[in-house]
Amino acid sequence: MNILQINSSARAFANGQGSQSTRLANELVETLRAGAADATLALRDLTANPHPALDEATLGALFTPAEARTPEQHARVALDQALIDEVHAADVIVIGVPMINFGISSQLKNWIDAIAKAGITFKYTATGPVGLIEGKKVYAVLTRGGIYRDQPHDTQVPYLRQTLGFLGIKDIEFIYAEGLNMGPEAADKGIASAREHIARIADGAAVAA
Repeated sequence: MNILQINSSARAFANGQGSQSTRLANELVETLRAGAADATLALRDLTANPHPALDEATLGALFTPAEARTPEQHARVALDQALIDEVHAADVIVIGVPMINFGISSQLKNWIDAIAKAGITFKYTATGPVGLIEGKKVYAVLTRGGIYRDQPHDTQVPYLRQTLGFLGIKDIEFIYAEGLNMGPEAADKGIASAREHIARIADGAAVAA
């Protein structure tokens, strides 16, 4: 099993401190690896190594035929292709998803923009678009200051379902840690709920094995 972990918090994580989404994503990855002795891990930390945003220069590079690109354009396209290659190589993708102003972080948005490529990760057909990334399992670890699960103002889950599903990734499991800014008791409850979900994933993996 090849695991790809995507850390997308704007906060760094060091010495057990910092990003809650990264902490829980780390715990989930450790759980998955414990259940699969041959598991490999590729870590893409978008905080330590931010991916550039989609801008005019990037669009120019992407829409220029490969044989006509400048060295700078080749280098920019290669940055996106490296992320796409990581996704294709993965069996399981674990994404840390903090809520920022009711949405996903800019770091994660840049990653999605990088891997969503017509003709590479999806294609248009006479009957509509078809995703070209198949056979992946995604775990999205959602950390929120308030309570948004199953509420109309939860924009993260619909967005991730739509965008990843558009690329062909349909098997998405959401792990919720909510109420993290609603006082110590609520925060502890939110973290405990997420850890209980991670434990159930471990139990399911053990049964499957």
